[in-house]
Amino acid sequence: MQSTQLILLLQLLIFAAVSRGDVNRLVLDQLNQVGLVNLIEQATRPNVPRDQSNYDFIVIGAGAAGSSLAARLSENPQVSVALIEAGGVENIAHLTPVAAGYLQQTSSNWGYKSVPQKLSCHGMNNNECALPRGKILGGTSSINYMIYNRGNRRDFDAWAAAGNPGWSYDEVLPYFLRSENAQLQGLEQSPYHNHSGPLSVEYVRFRSQLVDAFVEASVESGLPRTDYNGESQLGVSYVQATTLNGRRHSAYSAYIKPVRDLRSNLQIFTFSRVTRILIDEATKSAYGVEFHYKNKAYTFKARKEVILSAGTFNSPQLLMLSGIGPEDNLRGIGIPLIKALPVGKRMFDHMCHFGPTFVTNTTGQTTFTSRVTPAEVISFLLAGNPATRMSSIGGVEALAFLKTQRSDLPNDWPDIELIMVSGSLASDEGTGLKLGANFKDEIYDRMYRELAQAQQDHFTLLIMQFHPKSVGRLWLKDRNPLGWPKIDPKYFVAEEDVEYLLDGIKASLRIIEMPAMQRIGARLLKRTVPGCEGHQFASDDYWRCSIRTLSYTLHHQVATCRMGPESDPTTVVNHQLKVHGVRKLRVVDTGIIPFPPTAHTNAAAFMIGEKAADMIRTDWELI
Repeated sequence: MQSTQLILLLQLLIFAAVSRGDVNRLVLDQLNQVGLVNLIEQATRPNVPRDQSNYDFIVIGAGAAGSSLAARLSENPQVSVALIEAGGVENIAHLTPVAAGYLQQTSSNWGYKSVPQKLSCHGMNNNECALPRGKILGGTSSINYMIYNRGNRRDFDAWAAAGNPGWSYDEVLPYFLRSENAQLQGLEQSPYHNHSGPLSVEYVRFRSQLVDAFVEASVESGLPRTDYNGESQLGVSYVQATTLNGRRHSAYSAYIKPVRDLRSNLQIFTFSRVTRILIDEATKSAYGVEFHYKNKAYTFKARKEVILSAGTFNSPQLLMLSGIGPEDNLRGIGIPLIKALPVGKRMFDHMCHFGPTFVTNTTGQTTFTSRVTPAEVISFLLAGNPATRMSSIGGVEALAFLKTQRSDLPNDWPDIELIMVSGSLASDEGTGLKLGANFKDEIYDRMYRELAQAQQDHFTLLIMQFHPKSVGRLWLKDRNPLGWPKIDPKYFVAEEDVEYLLDGIKASLRIIEMPAMQRIGARLLKRTVPGCEGHQFASDDYWRCSIRTLSYTLHHQVATCRMGPESDPTTVVNHQLKVHGVRKLRVVDTGIIPFPPTAHTNAAAFMIGEKAADMIRTDWELI
């Protein structure tokens, strides 16, 4: 069935089930786990704000960092916390991993797009790269592809070496562990995993024959099997995901939902758009926020701190709207300057090449949503069966971490990741991922439509570069607090970024030549990328053109509120995440990450929230 039909069936099953009087407790429990109660609470129990309310801490944004921070601060019943979120609450679609691509078309995604790119995203409408960010309780952890990947020891040691004491690998590992509840077979005794934290991490329960062949072929090519969240990243592994019994386990599910009805000192406000941080110009101290709820303006006051956890785009936007940012930008649009800081002046992102795609001689292994049967839906939804196709995290099944010869990094520091996906844009017949990623119709029509029509088994290897040299930025175009910032990632401004991805493509092609892949008949899909017809197929120049056309991003933007000492003119917050020169104001999200990490950033967001909670409790003597 198509993505929209799948979601409709899920919703109809819920409401049909609850309309019956003989639904047993097991079924009700399963419906609760997949979001039924969330939907009812959102409709019947909205938390209407009271103007001029006072709280000890105001946390703006309920993503991975904001949710974990608010949950930890509110563990002390004497501390009052307001958690303000612009979006709503998860439902069954969010908790169903196979529906991940569909979510980027919903109101749960802010829907940001870049300014038109000259050197990348040529396969996107208007050359605008889609930049998905979560607008929901749970933030991007509620709409992403659930990959759990912390990074390399050297990433965090570099943070500390840049003037950020307390952020070395040995110092942040306890906070990764604090958040984690690992259910990873074979790693029960690993010192790199914890089994008692709030956030469930497990291997994806559904596996195709395609991923088994990929993992075996990667080993045949010389890559070791590894726990990429353990001692060494280099190698290949089945993907570790933030799921619980096959269902998405977001920041909301892990941290907020279990306690929201138990803590009167934690107040959560949804559909509430913060428009400004209130700052006393004389003392340079934050003392509250202004926000809109149902078209009405409200003010909350903070007795202790205002904490920005609105994400890599929204946190810098709010700082600038509040008078903190680049002087030329703010004065140019008429915002009074409170503190000149390089907010949004730097932005790094991991750029991906969406491909290459390979066809195989297998049958029934690719994750086509049209192959999902009503029986699988019912088994997943009502019986809680985690081993169905419904638990596939958008088709992502394995990760391989490589170090190319081009890299001058130490040998244990990867520069390329291969993301094995048992599908492509054909998986949902052009109804989900194509639209969410802003791909042009001709990309789907000329490359993937025949695959969808034939239901031919295939898989794609996304090639991701970990350490890009290209640096982007964002800025305000006007004073409208309900508008979007202008975002220019400047992908591939540094030509060497293209060359790294080219090396990654060549590495993927070598893996496909291994015996395990040949046994399933894996071969390159020979469909020329539109716009690259002038190059010989599969030549280096062809792949360079393909890289610039099938450009793709994976929610990993960092450094817009960069962490570092005040003496560093590129930084916005110090090692305690306090905004330079402004009291009672911190930024706690992935925007503080100073360098692009060797990882997907969701795990780091949880770590940042956990570590910030300890720093704040120590500062205010709340421990």
